[in-house]
Amino acid sequence: MVEKTEDSLSLNVKELTFDDLPHGDVTIRVAYSSVNYKDGLACTPNGRIVKSYPFVPGIDLAGTVAASRDPRFREGDDVIVTGYELGVSHFGGFSEYARVPADWVVKLPQGLTLKEAMALGTAGFTAGLSIQRLEEHGVNPDRGPVLVTGATGGVGSTAVAMLAKNGYHVAASTGKASEHEYLHKIGAAEILSRDELTDTRPLQKERWAAAVDPVGGKTLASVVSSIKYGGSVALSGLAGGSEFAGTVFPFILRGVNLLGIDSVYCPMDVRVKLWERLAGDLKPENLLDSIGYEIALDEIPLAVSAILKGDVRGRTIVRL
Repeated sequence: MVEKTEDSLSLNVKELTFDDLPHGDVTIRVAYSSVNYKDGLACTPNGRIVKSYPFVPGIDLAGTVAASRDPRFREGDDVIVTGYELGVSHFGGFSEYARVPADWVVKLPQGLTLKEAMALGTAGFTAGLSIQRLEEHGVNPDRGPVLVTGATGGVGSTAVAMLAKNGYHVAASTGKASEHEYLHKIGAAEILSRDELTDTRPLQKERWAAAVDPVGGKTLASVVSSIKYGGSVALSGLAGGSEFAGTVFPFILRGVNLLGIDSVYCPMDVRVKLWERLAGDLKPENLLDSIGYEIALDEIPLAVSAILKGDVRGRTIVRL
């Protein structure tokens, strides 16, 4: 629970009652959550995520329905909740129980465990949605290599693994020289340093068929200018900044597509189908062994601090 006064902010494990939970149609016994960059911001004084305190963060959860007032869900159903207002204005997943609107809930698809669902979580969902949007714009393994920026992060790691599983030649960009072995292990065919994506020329040599970019900022401008004719960039983040200082040339001379990826309010019909893909062809090989690692509830303060510093590799799963 995050508690804030005029002078300080604290993050501690607290004991609540069911009466403390917000209103909702479905009460869930949470088995796992995960740590995302937005969770890190929710646990800082100036993160601009949480609107009122005290507050339970956690934008992801997976667990079992304990009670439901909605006929779509029954006691004992395994379910996932990501996005919407969870962990932002509505108590989130860092809790043994959560109560949420039924319209936010997705039944756990066959082929995925609750723990695997949180090894993916919002980051994996975002990576999957990015790949699906690229495919809808004609990207396939025969078109050429796909670049993934911020490749050791949650979105980046899962995107590398998903693309590699589906036969793509994946180029992974990272600023961490120590993580090359990890990136090769999860499927990267080649690795670029972050410095290689700082060229500010309006048009560079056509190099990538597509890119998954959770970084944005100057990196995005460099990536867009080196996309092949008719290729696409799926943009989902701003770890490198919110400003885009590119030119129109890649768009009007090469027909490049810039695809905005929003996993928070993704329509439910798209959301359900994508979770089915995440349990199937987009599920990374050895997901729990290679990309996800597990912590306990009382380890969250250290985990959110690490993710804000960029010191986290892959996905952090929270065991409730």
